[in-house]
Amino acid sequence: MLIRYGYEITLTCEQPTAMVCLLSVHDDRTADIRDPEKIITNPDLLTTTYHDMFGNRCRRLVAPAGNLTIWGDATIEDDGQLDEVAPDAREIAVQDLPDECLVYLMGSRYCETDRLSQFAWDQFGETQPGWARVQAICDFVHQHISFDYMQARSTRTAYEAFQERVGVCRDYAHLAVTLCRSLNIPARYVNGHLGDIGVPVVDPMDFSAWMEVFLDGKWYTFDPRNNKRRIGRIVVARGRDAADIPLINSFGPHVLNGFRVWTYEVQAVE
Repeated sequence: MLIRYGYEITLTCEQPTAMVCLLSVHDDRTADIRDPEKIITNPDLLTTTYHDMFGNRCRRLVAPAGNLTIWGDATIEDDGQLDEVAPDAREIAVQDLPDECLVYLMGSRYCETDRLSQFAWDQFGETQPGWARVQAICDFVHQHISFDYMQARSTRTAYEAFQERVGVCRDYAHLAVTLCRSLNIPARYVNGHLGDIGVPVVDPMDFSAWMEVFLDGKWYTFDPRNNKRRIGRIVVARGRDAADIPLINSFGPHVLNGFRVWTYEVQAVE
């Protein structure tokens, strides 16, 4: 199947402002791109790209004083399969984990393992290790937090989401990531596109956040916000938490004046 995805973001700055944007599909899906990503800025700006320490593609630019619109669009081929399930996937002892997994056991800006470790062991310590334990965490987070766009807050941490019991997809992901790490299960935060393929229509469309967990030598997708298998996830960036992979990192004040995202299935053109 083919999925068209893209975004249109308009910002206003009082003065020229350096920015780093993480909006392009992750390199591990490069081979699946069928209509290459087009990036347009209005006004037309010079942009450059680099890869950060987590392997994400980042775009640098300097926004002018006034309005800036960033528009991107592409089409990707997807296998159309639901998220993989591996009920027998086992946890790996910390001493046997690959070196690159260790950073995803540590506390981070939005994932305070020190504040939630005791709760995690009390709540899930007796749960069967491996896939069943991670799914139990997702079930808990899905039920514990109420989704509410109107109460979104960019500074809310996992512990605050746990206490307040409200949030958006990033809060679900942060809490689940934190509980996994507290139990010595590597977990990383993911940002990307997730359309409404195979589920009721979601309006308005937005970027989504979920997590990936390392079990049995492989990273698996878990989604505590939706808590169900989905079709057509398109990873944009991975990191320890949202602080590592903001859509736009602005080195100066700006105002968001427009935000539109699209992700939908399209038919191949013969």
